[in-house]
Amino acid sequence: MTTPGDMPTPEHGLVLTHFLTVRDVARSRRFYADILGGEVVLEENPAIVKVANSWIIMNPGGGPTPDKPGITLVPPEVDDTVSSFLNVRVADIGAFYAAAVAKGAEFLTEPLDRKAELRCYLRDPDGYLIEVGQATGLLRGVFADR
Repeated sequence: MTTPGDMPTPEHGLVLTHFLTVRDVARSRRFYADILGGEVVLEENPAIVKVANSWIIMNPGGGPTPDKPGITLVPPEVDDTVSSFLNVRVADIGAFYAAAVAKGAEFLTEPLDRKAELRCYLRDPDGYLIEVGQATGLLRGVFADR
């Protein structure tokens, strides 16, 4: 049963969520629950998955509505052009990477040492890019090369 604390509804101030336009809600919902360890809060219309201290909201695309005139929502084209991505921070990137691969996640590379952090990227079922990183050198004032 969903409780008010499970939903992205602030008691005061604001809550930041991330909305994804997806091709297949069930497939994307499973990905965020299984790979990122999220909790499904709402199955559909929209699907909401609570991941750590945030929420991912997913719905299929659609045309303009009265509150967003002239705007059409579509999932990303599958190519190498990206304008934004989800950034996930983990305590142990090796353990996260191994568990995600065992569940079927496909990463672009293994975690790479960028001096400030260890990081790697994967795509969700719709092609959204997700960065997974673990702070290392950054915690000691060491930054990545430009």
